[in-house]
Amino acid sequence: MQPVHLTKRLTAIAQQVPQGSRLADIGSDHALVPVHLVQTGQIQFAIAGEVIPGPLSRAKQAIEAAGLTQQIQPRLANGLAAIRPADQVDTVVIAGMGGQLICDILTAGQPHETGIQRLILEPNIQEDLVRQWLGAHRYQIKAETIVAEEQHVYEIIVAELAEQAIQYSPQALKFGPYLMQEKSPVFRAKWRHRYDTNEKIMANLRHNARGDQSQKLAALTVENKMIQGVWQ
Repeated sequence: MQPVHLTKRLTAIAQQVPQGSRLADIGSDHALVPVHLVQTGQIQFAIAGEVIPGPLSRAKQAIEAAGLTQQIQPRLANGLAAIRPADQVDTVVIAGMGGQLICDILTAGQPHETGIQRLILEPNIQEDLVRQWLGAHRYQIKAETIVAEEQHVYEIIVAELAEQAIQYSPQALKFGPYLMQEKSPVFRAKWRHRYDTNEKIMANLRHNARGDQSQKLAALTVENKMIQGVWQ
C-alpha cells in the first residue's frame, strides 16, 4: 500500500514527531498521522485515541486497510485516558481542536506527571491559552510552525518537558515566541487580516454603537497596538 497522503497541516505536524517515538494521537479520526509515520518508518508504535465511536471506527478501518494493526492501536477513551503506563508513550499529538478544549484535555491527563516528553499541539483557535497552559505546567515551547491551507491558518506548537514553569510575555502568548521572531509571510498575512478586521469593527462601533462600547473598543485598540508591535 502506498503511504497515505497528508495535507500541508498534517505534514507539518508529522514532521515534529521524533524518530522512534512512541506516539499517542488524541482525536486521531482517520489515524492519518500515525499510519503515515509507521508506513515511512518514522515510528513503530502508536495509539489512535478517539472519544466517539464513529471516528474510532474510521481510524480502525484505516489502520486495518494499511495492515498496521500490530503497530497502531485504536482506543475509545476520553483524551489522555487512552494512554496506559505499559505503552511508554513519550510524544502526544492533539490537533484540530479549540485551545480551551486542548487545555482541558491536558489538565485532565496531566502529561507532565506521567512522563510525556513532547507535546505537538495544533489549536484552531485560542492559541494563547495553550501557550499559557504549557508554560504553567513545565512545558517549554521548542518550535512553532504556521501554515495556510484552504483559507485557514494553523499554528503548530511543539513543547518539551522542562525542570520548572516558564513565564511567557503577553506578546509571546498571543503571537508565539518563535512565530513572532520569524515573521513568515503567513504570519504577517494572518495578523494583517486581524488588524484590518479590528479597524472595521471599531469604525462600526463608533458610528453605530448602541450603549457603552468603550470596553470593546479599548480591547480592540490594545490588540491592534500589540499587532503593530510585532511588525516593527
